[in-house]
Amino acid sequence: MLKRIFKTNELQIGEGVISGYIACFLAVLCFLGVIAFHFPEYLTTPELRQSYDVATLRVVMFYALVVAGSLGLLNFVRNKNKRLGTFAWVFVFLSIALGGHRVEVGDFPDNTPYIGLDWFILDLLGSTLIFIFIEKLIPHRDQAIFRPHWKTDFNHFFVNHLLIGFALLVANQFVNKGFGWAVNEDTQAWIASLPFVVQLFLILLAADLVQYACHRVYHEVPLFWRLHAVHHSVKHMDWLAGSRQHIIELLLTRSLVLTPIFLLGFEKSVMDAYVVIVGFQAVFNHANVRINIGWLRYIFVTPQFHHWHHASDDAAIDKNYAAHFSFIDYIFGTAVRGQKEWPEEYGVKGDYVPDGMLKQQLFPFTYKG
Repeated sequence: MLKRIFKTNELQIGEGVISGYIACFLAVLCFLGVIAFHFPEYLTTPELRQSYDVATLRVVMFYALVVAGSLGLLNFVRNKNKRLGTFAWVFVFLSIALGGHRVEVGDFPDNTPYIGLDWFILDLLGSTLIFIFIEKLIPHRDQAIFRPHWKTDFNHFFVNHLLIGFALLVANQFVNKGFGWAVNEDTQAWIASLPFVVQLFLILLAADLVQYACHRVYHEVPLFWRLHAVHHSVKHMDWLAGSRQHIIELLLTRSLVLTPIFLLGFEKSVMDAYVVIVGFQAVFNHANVRINIGWLRYIFVTPQFHHWHHASDDAAIDKNYAAHFSFIDYIFGTAVRGQKEWPEEYGVKGDYVPDGMLKQQLFPFTYKG
């Protein structure tokens, strides 16, 4: 049914289709928000709970429901196909029936197991508002928002965000139990005494060096390539493409990258800035955007630099590993050189990774090649 509702045809202004998609998007987010209101101890991220203003969230949800319902009605009026409007109204009514923006939130324990439904809602909302706008403003290619295989990548996005609590638990256990013995208080005190900008550069550099090493292993060791091939199987680059990732790779990489950060002991403000930068770059570097930062491209990773990493051209195989600083690849001789500005095709050479999130999670264990 969803496949019939969310067609991948180009959107045309004036037909009521765009309003229908926006209505569906807001209605589903409101429904998820209502569910999170009912079970905050299990569906919200502890680190984010401290920043929430429940009164503001109620106002936002109320207006989102009003807009979703209104745009759903507009879809009914302007479009012969009423499926989008119907889908939106179903979730608007479900949200209202479950209490809508008026759900009471009482006291609850703060140490329960959780999944990051609130993180998924916030990141999806922020990513779509920011990156879809950027991709339409300065596109690299003329590409539909709902391009081929977008549902596979959205499923990865959904699952990866819901499992954020589990991923952080695994990473913390790995770092604390595996490397707790290596903590040096004098080193951490010295790091903490450095200026903010210096600390920020060091945390990005330390994380990127580990990321670079992990990335090379994923590419150059066949056993690990089976995991990483899932990420490289994406054929259409946009803000959603980076979400395609095997859960084992996600856990391994996150655990290893957090290790030097834990050992060096950066200040909380630096850690917060690092999380924002990593979150932005992870999405932006996969995005369908065309930018030119001149000679700075030899220092910082850009979409153009990372698109070449995903290219199926022979010259791009096992190249451009860095996540933040492109100069790491130039120093180690793994940067793509002497090629045209952008690659022609993306994906795994031979196209042997199946489509579909579940099939891709099983792929490393079922592939016979």
